[in-house]
Amino acid sequence: MDFLSTLKISATNRGVSTGLIWLDSNGENITSFSPVDGKEIAAVTATDRSTYDVVLTKAQQAFVEWRMWPSPKRGEVVRQIGEALRQYKEPLGKLVSYEMGKSLQEGYGEVQEMIDICDFAVGLSRQLHGLTMHSERPGHRMYEQWHPLGVVGIISAFNFPVAVWSWNTMLAWVCGDVCVWKPSEKTPLCGIACQKIIAEVFERNNVPEGVSCMVQGGREVGEWLANDGRIPLVSATGSTRMGKAVGAAVGARLGRSLLELGGNNAIIISQDADLEMALVGCVFGAVGTAGQRCTSTRRLIIHESVYDSFKQKLVNAYKQLRIGDPLNENNHVGPLIDKDAVNAYLKTIEDCKAQGGNFVVEGGVLEGAGFESGCYVKPCIAEANKEMQVVQHETFAPILYLMKYKDLDEAIAIQNGVPQGLSSSIMTLNLREAEKFLSSEGSDCGIANVNIGTSGAEIGGAFGGEKETGGGRESGSDAWRIYMRRQTNTINYSNKLPLAQGIKFDL
Repeated sequence: MDFLSTLKISATNRGVSTGLIWLDSNGENITSFSPVDGKEIAAVTATDRSTYDVVLTKAQQAFVEWRMWPSPKRGEVVRQIGEALRQYKEPLGKLVSYEMGKSLQEGYGEVQEMIDICDFAVGLSRQLHGLTMHSERPGHRMYEQWHPLGVVGIISAFNFPVAVWSWNTMLAWVCGDVCVWKPSEKTPLCGIACQKIIAEVFERNNVPEGVSCMVQGGREVGEWLANDGRIPLVSATGSTRMGKAVGAAVGARLGRSLLELGGNNAIIISQDADLEMALVGCVFGAVGTAGQRCTSTRRLIIHESVYDSFKQKLVNAYKQLRIGDPLNENNHVGPLIDKDAVNAYLKTIEDCKAQGGNFVVEGGVLEGAGFESGCYVKPCIAEANKEMQVVQHETFAPILYLMKYKDLDEAIAIQNGVPQGLSSSIMTLNLREAEKFLSSEGSDCGIANVNIGTSGAEIGGAFGGEKETGGGRESGSDAWRIYMRRQTNTINYSNKLPLAQGIKFDL
């Protein structure tokens, strides 16, 4: 396929990089299969322990030089990366779509997110500011400043194989950190493509080798990163189970962890909602990326007065969904990532039925021409209630649960009554309802929206959630602070040394 050659991906690829140099490794091969057609794309060499240590040493050495580059100069490198991503947007977007399975529009959109965070980071490179405070002692000045942390470890997930990495990396780079990235073993080629694009920019700018490192592999490699005292910050995106393990390992060595974990996101449909507008947000939120977003809509909490009419709108909309090859822009829904995801989808449907769920749109695995990979499933809808255990869990698949409510307090309680706390939304034209949903007695999620869905986020806002979603924040606002260490400074420019709190210590 032309996009593979454009991105310099061959049948076999070395998977360990220090940014400018690809290293040999004795790790096992990781074979990437496309969920689109089930075909083998290419193989990648995983990282062995000795090569991992070489990478970490090179990253530590690079940090010593990189932290001394002025932040605007680092920002200029990131600006050029954004330009390179614009140049490679089409082939990289196609690779994302083919290796992961999301629609081509979403593949292009993911690369656009990378471009957007580059733009954001360039501006940020001139705004890494601290505060100036008044001292209680005469002739003294107090202020705080921010310094780079060092090596940042990044563990990314298959569903956004390049965007979430870039959210972390571009900010970390302008902050003066260096990065070691472990892409998902389910989408290793997307990571290799990014490294090769970046290498072209780094070479032109004489960026030190080791600023952008990559290690490939499965759980074991992630554990190396989490347990490595040379890495002050580990950013991990994935399941809550994985995040708990990473958080425990990093916490045991008193390191920092930035966790972006599962979501169980709900939209409240008010009796005062614009139902036609709400329909668009609900359907895309539930079936976009085949339900494999952490912000995917899992639950609809619908006012009893509009429940039946909105349910029928959903059923009619689902009849119009086109499922198939995601590189065909006429299709709405592509495949799940692999057979394990399909099995989890089928198991959840069985559990839902066993717990009393009533499916108004049936699910199932699609077969026949165009579905040979065995990873295409039908988006489905089940009537459920808050007592069912199945609605407490996140299934990375297009399964949508419908629930009724009588008043807003009940709806908010249902919305908040799950372990996860990522994204939430209310569809209403009632100002009082909207404001209550956004107040301290409303949604307990890190993201709360009015009249848009749960799925997706803009670069300018901090992205992340509460409770079992991990509490981390990435991307916009002041998320840059996690990648730096705060230092408080006091300067005495007087000819005396007064002590704080009026303490006397005369000699």
